[in-house]
Amino acid sequence: MTGVRELLRRPLGHFTERSLAGLALILGAGVGFGLLLVLVRVEWTPLYDVDHGVAARLNELIAPIGPLVTVLTAITDLGGRPVIVWLVSVAVVGLLIRRQGRLAMYVIVTGLGALVLDPSLKALVDRLRPEVDVPIGTYAGQSFPSGHALGSMVAYGAILLVFLPAMAPRWRKPAIALTGLVVFLIGFTRVALGVHFLSDVLGAWLLGAAWLGVTAYAFRLWRLERGRPPVSFTEGLEPEAARDVTPAPDEEKLLPHARAGVAELLVGWVLVFGLLYGFGMYVSYHAGGTFFERLDTAVPNWFDAQRTPTGDDVSYWWSKVGDTHAILLISLVFCPLVLAVWRRWRPVLFVALTMFGELSLFLASAAAVDRPRPPIENLDGPMPTSSFPSGHIAATMCLWLAIAVVVFPRTDRWWRWVFVALAVVMPVGVAVSRMYRGMHHPTDFMGAILLTACWVGLLYWVVRPNADVHEGNEPAIESEDVDTLDDELAKAGRPA
Repeated sequence: MTGVRELLRRPLGHFTERSLAGLALILGAGVGFGLLLVLVRVEWTPLYDVDHGVAARLNELIAPIGPLVTVLTAITDLGGRPVIVWLVSVAVVGLLIRRQGRLAMYVIVTGLGALVLDPSLKALVDRLRPEVDVPIGTYAGQSFPSGHALGSMVAYGAILLVFLPAMAPRWRKPAIALTGLVVFLIGFTRVALGVHFLSDVLGAWLLGAAWLGVTAYAFRLWRLERGRPPVSFTEGLEPEAARDVTPAPDEEKLLPHARAGVAELLVGWVLVFGLLYGFGMYVSYHAGGTFFERLDTAVPNWFDAQRTPTGDDVSYWWSKVGDTHAILLISLVFCPLVLAVWRRWRPVLFVALTMFGELSLFLASAAAVDRPRPPIENLDGPMPTSSFPSGHIAATMCLWLAIAVVVFPRTDRWWRWVFVALAVVMPVGVAVSRMYRGMHHPTDFMGAILLTACWVGLLYWVVRPNADVHEGNEPAIESEDVDTLDDELAKAGRPA
């Protein structure tokens, strides 16, 4: 028993000696938060005056400027729960795929702590939100502390500490500064939008810094107990894991013949737009008496006659599969998984360009053609874009086809056929739903097929997303990487 105590005492003493300044900062943040909590709870008059004065003044300055409100709202969303949950979830899954369970556990514990602290303290303090002359932000629940400010401090800070070893030393301080700027801007937007007092944000920052510091130092203690040397937090939590936390190696040529590739994509985009414009104008205004006109008349009328309450509900939810939020969510989950599993940027570039090109081609051709919706009841009501081509169908088709193109040649497992099936089933389901709901003609569906086939085909030819497959789907470890890895293992006290 004495030996066990001594074994634990030694690393703890080592930890304390090397971490006195850091522990003082953590203690200071904790004490600062506690003091601020008391002042808020007792409604200390000077603090009350500052909080309400700042809220009123910012509301007076910002509320009349619509574009500024839009920018502030976009920034504040970076600290919202959907973004934070996505960020933490993707990081955890990626770390587990790379077999970095300890780092994944650190992210989970740190994130869960913030998730518990925020509502608990809000209920304890029970502070009302600011009342401003011109409400411009949305909110729910109590005011102290700011959940956005707390969540961004903890989540972005934890992710930064985990992935710092993946960066070259010269980029680490700029990365820390950039993360700090993002956290600051998120907190500022909460006050500027009139949904939090200044002290709500300051309290959240102090609490977030204290919690992040406690978990980071606990992780360092864990390292010491495993016989690994202490490291500065500017090097990240686990420098030995540098290669595993690096999303993908720096590929020598992300695009073969980059300048020519960019030129080919620009020229190709123009040609695809021309095809869409020509076909769209023909079927919209010049196809009278043809098969296309008869098809565009008969199909919407047939769907209109088949409508039932159940069909309306099913078509609504199936149509949602192709809306912007669903497409963006699937893309933001798939791309990090590609990096985690195959360690290559080019497939990610392929998917990103696919979706960017789809969106720009859809918006440009819809504005140019300006086709009316089918002359039946449009169940989704007025839409900001015209009928040709269908954005929902084109986005769904492009996304799932791009995913199938990336996944299918990279594995010989049976489940690769699932992605092929999804590339067919998902667009067809969205197409049927959009036509059922009276939002598109059949030739709008054809336009989406034309857009997808031409744009994805062009990207496949230029980007070559699977060019690395013949190399075994895993980047080779260069001699320089081996030397670096040997040095890291030697520093950790393990044989190379």
